[in-house]
Amino acid sequence: MDVFSYAAGTADDNPLARMVFDGGYCGIFRTIGCIGDSLSSGEFESMSNGEKGYHDMFDYSWGQYIARHCGCRVYNFSRGGMSASEYWNSFAEQNGFWDEDKLCQAYIMALGVNDIIWMKQELGSVRDICLQDLSRNADTFAGYYARIIQRLRGMQPKARFFLMTMPRENDGRDHLRAAHAALLHDIADAFEFAYVIDLFKYAPVYDDEFKRKYYLGGHLNPQGYIFTARMVESYIDHIIRARPEDFAQVGFIGTPYHNESGKW
Repeated sequence: MDVFSYAAGTADDNPLARMVFDGGYCGIFRTIGCIGDSLSSGEFESMSNGEKGYHDMFDYSWGQYIARHCGCRVYNFSRGGMSASEYWNSFAEQNGFWDEDKLCQAYIMALGVNDIIWMKQELGSVRDICLQDLSRNADTFAGYYARIIQRLRGMQPKARFFLMTMPRENDGRDHLRAAHAALLHDIADAFEFAYVIDLFKYAPVYDDEFKRKYYLGGHLNPQGYIFTARMVESYIDHIIRARPEDFAQVGFIGTPYHNESGKW
C-alpha cells in the first residue's frame, strides 16, 4: 500500500474500487447503530416440507461483522419486514431504541425495500420534510425516514448518518430503486454530516450469478452478509478519507467537549 496516497484520500470516483478488510477508517466510530430491515438483521430463509421460515440471526448481520472487524459496538436497530413508518410509529419505542444509553456516534440507515418495493408506500420528496418541526413532516417514506434522523439528531446533535441505497437487480423494479437513491442524496444534502452509501451506483448488480454465490432463497447467505459488511466499511472508509475535516472530532461525539479550531 502507498501509505501517503492512502492518508491523503483518493481521487478514484468509485468508493468500492479499493476494498478494506479490517474496517479501515470506519473504525473511528466506537458506537454504530444499524437501522434497517431483514437485510440488516442477518435474516436467513429456511425451507422445510415446502414451508418457508424467516429467521433474524443478528450475529450474521453485516453490522455485527463490522463490529468484529472494527472492534466497536454495533446495535441492530432492525427486524425483518421493517419500514420507516413502523420504525417511527411503534418499533423503536417498543424496543427502547430511543433510550439515551443507546445513542451512537454514527448511524447506518438501510430502509426502503419494504416501504417502496413491497408496501408501495408513496416515496415523497424533501419537500415533505420540515426541518424546524418533525411533527409537520408528511406521512410519506421521505417524511418518516427524515423523522428518524431528526429525532436522533436532536438527542445526539453531532452524530454522523450514512444513508444506504438499494443495489440494482435488473428485475423490473430498478426504477423504484433509482428514485429511492435520488431521494437519499437529496436528504443527505438537507442534513449536516449526512452521507450516502450508494450501492445502487457502485455495488455489483445482484443478478442470477451474484445470487447463486451470495443468496439463500430471497435473502443473503453468510457470505453475502460479510460481503455487504466489506462494502459498507470500504464506502465509509472512502468517505472519511475524502472528507477528513468532517470526522476529525468524532471522538467528542456524545461528550461536552469540542475543539473550536476545527469543523464541528
